[in-house]
Amino acid sequence: MKHRTRLKVRFGDVDLAGIVYFPRFLHYCHVGMEDYFSEVLSVDYDDLLLEHRLAFPTVHIEIDFLHPLKYGEEVEIEMEIKKIGRTSVEWNYGIFRVGEAEALARSRQITVCTDLDSFEKQVFPDWLRRRLGSDHAVQEPAS
Repeated sequence: MKHRTRLKVRFGDVDLAGIVYFPRFLHYCHVGMEDYFSEVLSVDYDDLLLEHRLAFPTVHIEIDFLHPLKYGEEVEIEMEIKKIGRTSVEWNYGIFRVGEAEALARSRQITVCTDLDSFEKQVFPDWLRRRLGSDHAVQEPAS
């Protein structure tokens, strides 16, 4: 399932050239992921961290920057889960100007379900796997 989050480019997001500083695109992706948890999975990301003691640190990132983005523009971060493993999720993102079909950037990111107390990866709890759905489930080798 695809999900979109709308953001406005803020003054602090741009560099001296007047365009969005490249690491901000990764921040936008994370905002999209946080919104996905609360709006689609019905668990606020802060509850995931503080109450359930789970985190999803990124272990791999690929990103293509296709067009510049400027201060004041509105964008939509479109994200979808491409693959769910035993302990990991592959997220795909597209960043679009509102009302436009051509992506400004595309990113593929892999996160790992991690116990915040031990900082060890862990298998998804059953309640979270059910919410994530089995549409994209791919079993990873046991490690």
